[in-house]
Amino acid sequence: MKDDQFSPLPLGSRDQVKPEIIRSPKNNLVNKLLFSDDAEFDWIYPHHFQLLSLKHFTPLSIAKKAAEFLSLPDTRVLDIGSGAGKFCLTAGYHFRETFFYGVEQRHELHHLAENIKRYTDLPNVNFIYGNVTQINFKEFDHFYFYNSFYENIDQMNKIDDTIELSESLYNYYTQYLYMALSAKPSGTRLVTFHSLEQEIPQDYRLADVSYDTLLKMWIKE
Repeated sequence: MKDDQFSPLPLGSRDQVKPEIIRSPKNNLVNKLLFSDDAEFDWIYPHHFQLLSLKHFTPLSIAKKAAEFLSLPDTRVLDIGSGAGKFCLTAGYHFRETFFYGVEQRHELHHLAENIKRYTDLPNVNFIYGNVTQINFKEFDHFYFYNSFYENIDQMNKIDDTIELSESLYNYYTQYLYMALSAKPSGTRLVTFHSLEQEIPQDYRLADVSYDTLLKMWIKE
């Protein structure tokens, strides 16, 4: 699939870009207004992704809270199912000494995340196009998981028809992540949002909860 088949960002033409969020030539980073609230950030997406954001993409406040727990200097954090990159971009903006990576299997969402990364010019954010089962978990220190597998058992709320979805895949991915997290060393940090907790090994201790217990922070003992 060619990249030019994907929806362009609204900011493709400078005439369409809000003057307040044109990146500053002094620091080469997008103006803080972009990360000030969800409406401002979601404006950067093509329209149909703006409609998906509320249900499928991490809100800015959640991303910042989760990243605060995960952000240790010079560590690598992986967002499992990073979508259009909202968590990684927000986390990378607020916590510059941590490296954030997102893995996403939908080509268009990965392409969109890469475009926004180029626009924001955040040097500590990277995106990987692929399936979570293709990732070497040894390369990452801590993890963020906004239940990207749940779409397999709630297809009424699926993003699109570009990938295979099934209950068997949900069970497979959940077990795969469980085993990958089990192999991580003591001290590994994990943040889950809207998780059924089937992917969390028993030796991960609940360290904190937030946002009506939907956001949970774990440390491997």
